[in-house]
Amino acid sequence: MSTRRSREFTGRHMLVITLAFFGVIIAVNLVMATLARTSWTGLVVENSYVASQQFNEKARQGRAQDALGWSGKLTLDKGFVRYTLEDSDARPIDAKSATAHFRHPAYDRKDVTLVLEAVSRGDFRSSETVPDGVWIAELDVDAGGERPYRQVQRVVVSGGTIR
Repeated sequence: MSTRRSREFTGRHMLVITLAFFGVIIAVNLVMATLARTSWTGLVVENSYVASQQFNEKARQGRAQDALGWSGKLTLDKGFVRYTLEDSDARPIDAKSATAHFRHPAYDRKDVTLVLEAVSRGDFRSSETVPDGVWIAELDVDAGGERPYRQVQRVVVSGGTIR
């Protein structure tokens, strides 16, 4: 006849189970926090209340700009920005200056602002490049109006071109 020794649940067993339980919780929290920090694509504003109060005015300005019928085209060639602006009849707009702001959707540490140089009527180019990444491109063109013509679009720059 074989004798079987019974196993007791000791304090050491409880310690191992407790450490494993909290270890899993802490590990999951660290993974989730890291994923949240690296993947969030929200927009950074300094004061969300003030931004919400300005919404209606910005919407009115956008409708007035849309009524012009102008269209702008943003392209990149080897990282260099090219922007063209035409009226509703596809004629170039005679503009004084243009600026391109490339902002990251989630943070503002590596934003890029480029002053575009006029190459010809309605055609602007940059002398600096835009690095690869996901950007919100904001183009402001001074065409002699009360406010600059503004175009905002989200772009993915890869290999020096927009994808």
